[in-house]
Amino acid sequence: MKETLYSIMILQILLTIACAHPPVGKGAGEVESSAQANVSFRVEKVVGGLQVPWSIVWAPDGRMILTERPGRVRVVENGTLKQQPLFVVPDVEPSGESGLMSIALHPQFSSNHLMYLSYAYAGDGARVRVVRYRETPAGLVDRKIIIEDIPAAQFHAGCRVRFGPDGKLYITTGDATKGELAQRLDSLAGKTLRLNDDGSVPSDNPFVGQKNARPEIWSYGHRNSQGMDWQPGTNLMFQTEHGPSGFDGPPGGDEVNIVEKGKNYGWPLIHHRATREGLESPLLEYTPACAPASGMFYRGSAFPQFKGNFFFGCLVGERLIRVVLDGRRVVSQEDLLAGKYGRIRDVAEGPDGFLYFSTSNRDGRGKPTDDDDRILRLIPVK
Repeated sequence: MKETLYSIMILQILLTIACAHPPVGKGAGEVESSAQANVSFRVEKVVGGLQVPWSIVWAPDGRMILTERPGRVRVVENGTLKQQPLFVVPDVEPSGESGLMSIALHPQFSSNHLMYLSYAYAGDGARVRVVRYRETPAGLVDRKIIIEDIPAAQFHAGCRVRFGPDGKLYITTGDATKGELAQRLDSLAGKTLRLNDDGSVPSDNPFVGQKNARPEIWSYGHRNSQGMDWQPGTNLMFQTEHGPSGFDGPPGGDEVNIVEKGKNYGWPLIHHRATREGLESPLLEYTPACAPASGMFYRGSAFPQFKGNFFFGCLVGERLIRVVLDGRRVVSQEDLLAGKYGRIRDVAEGPDGFLYFSTSNRDGRGKPTDDDDRILRLIPVK
């Protein structure tokens, strides 16, 4: 009896010690593979010790620039994270799913050094704005508000910003947990917006001149889109979108959509696999939820097997999803890294052609390792 009690006490002590010290995160060169594409790759950590990295881009000079939800813009140069942030957004509101979100560099960044940030701030309730800065040796200057007063909330705040092939700035917005706003053309919530690089409205936007409609709107009926990219060759815009969470509909119903000018993507009138005349149903739907948080087409040469494939990171689903397409048609899809690195948010292609992804294990919903959050990359094994 005493031996049994002693064993139980030892086991409890060991469990306490284990729980007090988070495990070391993977990313030391483990070899993983894509069975469908018949390619193997190593998973390597690039940097760790981050706090909810949301968006990753590369400057023409090779620097990786990333955002952290609390409001920091960070730089990784020659594989090393600079200790001091490039910039700290002074008026960010970082609670829930909001905070500092997306970053985009102007297509002529090498000459004009213009950088765009989307973030939540406290206005009349929670709001989101997109702000442009110019990078100088002294830091970010010449602040210009591109658009603001976008409805937001603790959840469903959007907000991905990206320049399209047409040189216009596209912005995804969430429904601010008020689904009816996604159908209202007089609201910026639950939309894709399209602007010129200075924040003015392009004359060929679909609702320009229409009474009681915001001219910035490109598409509507979205719940919470956080991934956006354009298919090489066709220039079709693909978006990933979060489906209902229980309080606003049956859980699941996450989506991949082909988003086109002036179209209505149905939320909250339809969701999951439902159809209705005049409303767009998703190209792909995921139930149970995978929580897609990003989206990109692979264009590089390091992974020729992945050329033209669409990738996105999953939070709840804790994996990368790879989608093989033939134009609008889905050929196949595949899960990568499932359950091995925790919640995955952004995925991006580096200038070296490697695939980079960020973890989101310190967002209050994950199980962080001792060096989370991290940015890791996939390197082909030859």
